[in-house]
Amino acid sequence: MKRHGILNSSISKVLADLGHTDRIAIADAGLPVPPGTLKIDLALKEGVPGFMEVVQVIQEEMSVEKVTTAEEMVSNPAVHQKMKEMFKAVEMDERTHEAFKQELTDVKAVIRTGEMTPYANCILHAGVIF
Repeated sequence: MKRHGILNSSISKVLADLGHTDRIAIADAGLPVPPGTLKIDLALKEGVPGFMEVVQVIQEEMSVEKVTTAEEMVSNPAVHQKMKEMFKAVEMDERTHEAFKQELTDVKAVIRTGEMTPYANCILHAGVIF
């Protein structure tokens, strides 16, 4: 049994398989996942686990060089501010929510949380550790 870090085997595998510039998405409970895109569903009930909780755990194990969010995230100021604080050292890119959803066809996985606030979604772009 694994002693540290992410215990979810599906997430651990996705992270271990990432190469430079590969992308994963972390999503609220309502974001549609395109057919053919791997969905790792963590949602247990409303708000559990929360979006920021999952982002923080993933960020601790993943080298992130860029973050993409929807422009509309500004309408969720608590999440928007926390994302800016957490990723202040990396490039942050914004798109319309519709354009954001189109990009989900190219991610390695969408990790679905129990988050029930609007636009709590991001795409994390893998960096390198050397």
